[in-house]
Amino acid sequence: MFKKILVANRGEIACRVFRTAKRMGIKTVAVYSDADARSPHVLMADEAVRLGPAPAAESYLKAELILLAAKETGADCIHPGYGFLSERESFARACAEAGIAFVGPPPNAIAAMGDKIESKKLAKDAGVNVVPGFLGEIADTDEAVRIATDIGYPVMMKASAGGGGKGMRLAYSEQDVREGFEATKREGLASFGDDRVFIEKFIESPRHIEIQVLGDQHGNILYLNERECSVQRRHQKVVEEAPSPFVTPAMRKAMGEQAVALARAVGYYSAGTVELIVSGADTTGESFYFLEMNTRLQVEHPVTEEITGLDLVEQMIRVAAGEPLSITQDQVGINGWSVENRVYAEDPYRGFLPSIGRLVRYNPPVATSSPQRRLGSPATGAGQEPHETPAFAEETQGDEPRIRVDDGVAEGGEVSMFYDPMIAKLVTWAPTREAAIDAQIAALDAFEIEGPGTNIDFLSALMQHPRFRSGNITTGFIAEEYPDGFHGAPADADLKRHLAAIAAFAATAQADRARRIDGQLGSRLQPPHAWSVRIDGEDHDVTVSTDGITVDGDALDIALEYTPGDRMVEAEIGPENGEDAQLTVRILPVRSGFRLTTRGASHDVRVLPAHAAPYAQHMIEKVPPDLSRFLIAPMPGLLVRLDVGAGDAVEAGQPLAVVEAMKMENILRAQKAGRVKAVSAAAGDSLAVDQIILEME
Repeated sequence: MFKKILVANRGEIACRVFRTAKRMGIKTVAVYSDADARSPHVLMADEAVRLGPAPAAESYLKAELILLAAKETGADCIHPGYGFLSERESFARACAEAGIAFVGPPPNAIAAMGDKIESKKLAKDAGVNVVPGFLGEIADTDEAVRIATDIGYPVMMKASAGGGGKGMRLAYSEQDVREGFEATKREGLASFGDDRVFIEKFIESPRHIEIQVLGDQHGNILYLNERECSVQRRHQKVVEEAPSPFVTPAMRKAMGEQAVALARAVGYYSAGTVELIVSGADTTGESFYFLEMNTRLQVEHPVTEEITGLDLVEQMIRVAAGEPLSITQDQVGINGWSVENRVYAEDPYRGFLPSIGRLVRYNPPVATSSPQRRLGSPATGAGQEPHETPAFAEETQGDEPRIRVDDGVAEGGEVSMFYDPMIAKLVTWAPTREAAIDAQIAALDAFEIEGPGTNIDFLSALMQHPRFRSGNITTGFIAEEYPDGFHGAPADADLKRHLAAIAAFAATAQADRARRIDGQLGSRLQPPHAWSVRIDGEDHDVTVSTDGITVDGDALDIALEYTPGDRMVEAEIGPENGEDAQLTVRILPVRSGFRLTTRGASHDVRVLPAHAAPYAQHMIEKVPPDLSRFLIAPMPGLLVRLDVGAGDAVEAGQPLAVVEAMKMENILRAQKAGRVKAVSAAAGDSLAVDQIILEME
């Protein structure tokens, strides 16, 4: 077995590999850029080596620096993580030439599957279903238009070397192709060093389902069931679950066998993922098509670990060391259900624009699960020590829902514009899908992050959405259900009553503390017991007394504690449906009340003593200034292109500028027709959020 492992990546995945390596008794080496000098993955490792400045192109993407770090520290293997370098054939070959094991597939398999055009040809030859499309090189936009017309709209334009949702454009018309083809080429070149683009038919009502494969260097290849990753935004996965609510045992077997056939055709070993697009309209389950194979560990691997009991990182390390797989296909079972949500630094209330800044507060829910349950017992060769591997049935740890948090950040750390905006992965497991989803809702309520904006409210809204809970999802789910953007999850009448009670209780606690201050004029007054609580435009009469709490005249069965200064309130409400319900609410004092955040939305709650509330109608509301004549940077980023100048006339919807943030290009368009009065920025400028780019007359 290896003695020392270097992880050629950062953040959450580096921490993830280190945890398993330390459990296996393997020493660890971290690499870092200047932006990550005090990051958790650096502090967690036994040794750490600086690579260079913050931009990935000057640090994490420099293979020669990573190899040098491995040699200097004596690391005998390198784990590429999620793939700063994992899909670069040359890096795997360079590791072999340096006598350092690469914890991943062989170079030939990386090369074969890393090129989306060539991989589709190989998949077809291996008997795998492929999506209709054009797999050759496309010379220019005019040729792209001709090809798209021949295939039939809608079509998807993809960077050949792309991945992670980058370098992809959906086109419903010739205009979409003309506008998006060159942008797709630029994103492919900027992110992957390859500007080739291919075009394929876009399957409507599609579901994104992927098969996890695992192979060793002795010819054994398994499929570890499927993951459903259909809930996506801009082709970036947001929610993953295993198993899929759509896949039948017969589908699972057919998909798995095709995935294994493809892996065998390229001599694959280690962990990998075969991604499929599936027609949700075809209930026979026969309409599934190969998209691509990711020759690396996937971000969503924890849900597979949770339902199989396998530690995939451990399996990758053992395979790289030459050990055979310790299990057979018949031993791969499905235990319960697991759901993963990706917590991103982005603002769902502003069109999901990237958000950066310091994590002023970071307090994830308490984890009750970790990737340490293992299935099977590997063969033990000469010089190898047996390791403990309890039977699968003994590893389930009961039927209570479990929470797992995979992260690589810490309170006080910085979410940088240089890297992916993912803060953490929140994973839950339960015996049933509904219970795993409910565990997500409760965990998201308890996830406390202050500083950059996050998508926690949005994730909670997804978990509560009736369509998601029914399992009737497609890759268009978010666009279809939130066509006008996200404005918070709707609150039903019961939730509003509960929040009104919590707000009044907190106001009573604050008033009680205030009355105890020494040196006040006159005798100490009793705190108000009758309150008027306005939430979402609705007024509620709430009384708080030693006998309990009433809302609008009805007694509420609720138990809670609150001390002024608390950031979280945990209330027990019941009985509902025969059981007590738990409600976790983040609470922040604001003028005239509180901001209460729970169940996917923040509510600004006005709380006034009942005798004072009637006078509030005489208060004049402040009207916000009109900023519609300004083009404002919606996020921090680089102004890549400015399409207009002072004096130019523009039409509504016309592209005005392109801002790049976190490796994604964002087109800023005119909201109305007019003429440019002044330009305040130039191409190449680094923009701050809300910085004025230009002004309209």
